[in-house]
Amino acid sequence: MHIAAKHIKVVLYALMLNFVSQVNAVELKSLQERIDAAKKGDVITLEPGVYKGPILIDKTITLDGQNKATIDAGGKGSVIYLDTDGAVIRNIHLTNSGNSHNDIDAGIQVRGNFNVIKDSVIDNCLFGIDLQQSEYNVVRRNEISSKPVDLGMRGDAIRLWYSFGNKITHNYTHDSRDTVVWYSKDNLIANNRSTRGRYALHFMYAQYNKIENNHYWNNSVGIFLMYSDGVEIRNNEVSHANGATGVGIGMKESSEIAITDNKLLYNAVGFYLDVSPFQPDTVNHIENNLVAFNNIGVRFLNDWPGNHFINNKFKSNINQVSVSDGGTANRNKWDGNYWDDYQGFDLNKDAIGDTPYEYYSYADRIWMDVPGAEFFKGSPVLEVLDFLERLAPFSPPELVMKDNQPKLVAK
Repeated sequence: MHIAAKHIKVVLYALMLNFVSQVNAVELKSLQERIDAAKKGDVITLEPGVYKGPILIDKTITLDGQNKATIDAGGKGSVIYLDTDGAVIRNIHLTNSGNSHNDIDAGIQVRGNFNVIKDSVIDNCLFGIDLQQSEYNVVRRNEISSKPVDLGMRGDAIRLWYSFGNKITHNYTHDSRDTVVWYSKDNLIANNRSTRGRYALHFMYAQYNKIENNHYWNNSVGIFLMYSDGVEIRNNEVSHANGATGVGIGMKESSEIAITDNKLLYNAVGFYLDVSPFQPDTVNHIENNLVAFNNIGVRFLNDWPGNHFINNKFKSNINQVSVSDGGTANRNKWDGNYWDDYQGFDLNKDAIGDTPYEYYSYADRIWMDVPGAEFFKGSPVLEVLDFLERLAPFSPPELVMKDNQPKLVAK
């Protein structure tokens, strides 16, 4: 009897699976049919279940998963191809895209304007949301992660290519590669969170974008601008960008950048500047930022002018400022910054040091000039050498930078 009952259970279980698969087959087939049959302005509300992708949306409709529906691409292509204007995708779980970097297999490929993608979860998709030549879209409150592969082989969580006027806000991206903005301008990237990626935010040849109120932590690099001009970076917190390439906020050949009211904490390098600003007669404004607990507060690739450091707070950095090619940072403007290692006085009680803050390079210059020696940066050996050099210099120390009006109070 026991064996017979066991066989009956197996048969019933097989019948149940067959029934479920038939139901799912009807659902999977009907989803694209329902989209194809919909009229402009229709709302398609998905019942709980798993629907088969990829699907194509080429008309102005709303697709609502009610946080109970999943679309599964089965490991082929993108889950949703959005090729229209004014559509809304919301409250849906999108999963299991293909693996092609060439085809940009993604949770959603966007090829249109004025669409809204919100409150959805995208996981096990190579790329998250890809916008190409798409304008004035809204990407809001989504959670996005890539496939469980090595960091360099993942796709980007959010990717903009020749796309203008989009709003990327309140998203949580993790375990993806980058959020990247290529050849795109006038976009808003605000109130996002990102962790365990490569570049939390990466700009290439992108102009006049705004980056506000984001929180990026435990990425290889926080925010990096390459060949990008007129970008505003405000009220962001970037922390724990560690490793050999760890940078909080970096720039390469980028001009007219405004970086204000940010917090750069516990990074290998707080600010990194490489031939920036690049355009003649331009200035990068770096003001009112907190740069604290970094290995290096500000690192210049070479002796390059045009950056104004005003009213920033430098606290508990192992090295405040360094220049990699042996030059100085004195051709930049340093004014009214707070330096926690300032050793001067304030006899007139105006909260400004009576003498300039001067930052010199002693024996710790070794790790800047000899790349292999950087392995020992912060080690007891170099710390002892640096201490002895300050007591009795073997050669004149190098003046790295000078702030003529250092503040004594960090506000």
